[in-house]
Amino acid sequence: MTAFHDVRFPLDISRRAQAVVQRRTEIVVLGSGREQRNARWRDARRRWQVGYGCKSMDDLHAVIAFFEARRGRLHAFRFRDWADWKSCNPLSTPAADDQLIATADGSTTTFQLVKRYGDAADAHIRHITRPVSGTVRVAVDGVEQTTGFTVDHATGQISFDAAPPVGAVIAAGYEFDVPARFDTDELRIDLAAFNHGAAPDIDIIEVLE
Repeated sequence: MTAFHDVRFPLDISRRAQAVVQRRTEIVVLGSGREQRNARWRDARRRWQVGYGCKSMDDLHAVIAFFEARRGRLHAFRFRDWADWKSCNPLSTPAADDQLIATADGSTTTFQLVKRYGDAADAHIRHITRPVSGTVRVAVDGVEQTTGFTVDHATGQISFDAAPPVGAVIAAGYEFDVPARFDTDELRIDLAAFNHGAAPDIDIIEVLE
């Protein structure tokens, strides 16, 4: 049975990974030469080549152990994308008003953490499903809340004890991981090449939820 293992891929290795952000767009060129473009995916999908992060035999052993514990592609896990892992930019500290989450309707008590990319009118809204425990800060109408809510770290949902008043602006700041899995069921490692500085080929891909 597949499952999500609530463990994080080794941070020192993920920090040195090569990252790719991928979208899928279908482009049809008409007889006139004009184009029609359609987005095949709602969200971008991220992938990482973590072989670049293996700089020692100990690193390689840690990846093999993690791969075996996840049974290859079978089980997903937490992965930190060092280029994008906070509600703010990577060099800043999350604040309670970083991201607009919702405007309250007076009855809803549960809200999904999101991150917005780009200008307000054309912003892409990404659901955040794996916030890091102890990092989520919440504000209602600009006032940070210290009690009266809980955070589900397996879904990224904030639940208030009582519904915020109609029109209240709910915001949040946080650190987050990406749900991911290995993109292979076999690890091919040439130890002779590795000892001469060649990175093994180890792909990890985001799991879209």
